[in-house]
Amino acid sequence: LNLAMTKRAIFWFRRDLRLADNPALLAALDEADEVIPLFIMDDDVAQRAGEHRRAYLAESLRALNDSLSHSLHVISGDPVTVLSDLQKKYKSSSIHSAFPFAPYGNAVDQRLAQAGIVLTQVGSGYAVAPGRVRKDDGTPYRVYTPFYRAWLAHGWRGPVAAPKNPTWVTPNKKDQQIPNWQVPAGTTLQSAGELAAHKRFKDFLKRASEDYGDARNIPGIEGTSRMSPHMRWGEIHPRTMLAALGSGKGHEVYRKEIAWREFYADVLFHNPHTSRDYYDVKFKKMKYDKPGKKFEAWCEGRTGYPFVDAAMRQLVKEGWMHNRTRMVVASFLVKDLHIEWQYGANFFMKYLIDNDVASNSHGWQWTAGCGTDASPYYRVFNPIEQGRRFDPDGLYIKRYIPELAHLSGEDIHEPWTVLDGLSKGYPEPIVDHAKERLESLERLEAIKALKPMKPEK
Repeated sequence: LNLAMTKRAIFWFRRDLRLADNPALLAALDEADEVIPLFIMDDDVAQRAGEHRRAYLAESLRALNDSLSHSLHVISGDPVTVLSDLQKKYKSSSIHSAFPFAPYGNAVDQRLAQAGIVLTQVGSGYAVAPGRVRKDDGTPYRVYTPFYRAWLAHGWRGPVAAPKNPTWVTPNKKDQQIPNWQVPAGTTLQSAGELAAHKRFKDFLKRASEDYGDARNIPGIEGTSRMSPHMRWGEIHPRTMLAALGSGKGHEVYRKEIAWREFYADVLFHNPHTSRDYYDVKFKKMKYDKPGKKFEAWCEGRTGYPFVDAAMRQLVKEGWMHNRTRMVVASFLVKDLHIEWQYGANFFMKYLIDNDVASNSHGWQWTAGCGTDASPYYRVFNPIEQGRRFDPDGLYIKRYIPELAHLSGEDIHEPWTVLDGLSKGYPEPIVDHAKERLESLERLEAIKALKPMKPEK
C-alpha cells in the first residue's frame, strides 16, 4: 500500500467491547484500508465507578486488545481532544461509533458536534434502538406489556459476523494505557470479555434456560444467566442472544427480560431526567427520612433481616446481585427505612459491574412505586416471607452470612426468635417490618390527595 494513499478510519469502542455483531465496526472497515481501534478512558467516570466496575472494565479491555492483535489504543482524556489529536496524527478520514443512547454519552456527542468533529454512527447496544417502538399515535409506551408486544412486532435484524482479515493500526506504548486495576481483596468477579460472554451464554442455554421461568427467582441456585455485565459493556449484542432463543416457556421469559432492558432504555430516552429524578413527580413530595445509621446498616448488610443482608453482602463480594433480591433490598430501603430511592441507586452504581443507568434507575423506581408500570407503592415486599418463599432452606443466606450457618431452614429467616440465633454476632432487626409498612402507607396517603398521573388503557 502506498502510505500516502492509505485510507484510515478511527473506530471508537464505547459500550460495545466486541468484534462479533458490531455493525459500526464493519462500516469503519468497509470504508478504510486500515482502522485505528480506540477506547477513550474518561478518568472522571472511572473514579466514580468504584473498584469492582474498574476491575471488570480493565479485564474486558485486555480481552478486547487480545482479539485486536494487541492494537487497541487506550487513551485517557476528553473525547474532543483525544479524537482531534488522533485524527491529525493518522490523517484519518472518518471516525465511527455506535449511538450511545444514554444521557452521558449523548452529551459527549453534542460536545463533539459543537467542536466540529463528525461521527459516522451506526447501530446501538439494543435489538431495537430506543425511540423506535411507539404507539399508533406516535407517543412512547409507558407500560411494559404493550411495549413488549409492539417490540416483538417491530422485530430486529439478525446478528452479523465478526470482520474477516481486518487491518488494524498498532499503537505506540504511550497510546495503549490499559489500566492495571485489580479486583478488590476478598471479592470474586465473573470473567469479562467477548469470549467469556459467549461461553457463559452457551452454558446458560444448555444448563438453565429451560427452567428459567421458575429458577430465576431462587437466588440460592445458578438459575439466571448473569449476562447483564456482558450486555452492559457490549461484549455480546442482545441480537446474538435473541437469535439463539427458541419458543419454550423458559426462553420466552428470558426474551421478556431482554425486552425489560430495552423498555427502560426507551423510557430513559424519552425522559432523560429520570436517570436521577422521579418519573412520577408526586413522589417528590413524599416525606422521607435522612440516611443515617440505618442506611449504613443497609449498606453493610447488617439490618437483621437475613434475606436483605445476604443480598447486600453478595453485591459487595461479587459486584452483582440476584434480581429477586434487588427488588427486596430496594423495597426495604424505601418502604421500611423510608429513604429515597436515589441513595440506593447510587450505592448500587458504585458496586454493580452491570450498572446500566436506565435499568438501575428504573428498576429502583419500579420498586419504589414512582416509576413506569410501578408496582403500586402499597405493595411492600415482606423481607421474611420473601426469604421463606425463595430461599426456603437458607442456602443463599448461609453463603453470605456465616454468622447464621448454624441455623436450619425455618429458623434462619427469623434468627431473633431462636434461642442461639444471634449467638454468632448477627444483629437484631433494626426496624419492625409490620410497623414500618403501615408508616409507609400513611406517608403514601399524605400525597394521595395530589393529582395522580393518568394510567394507560
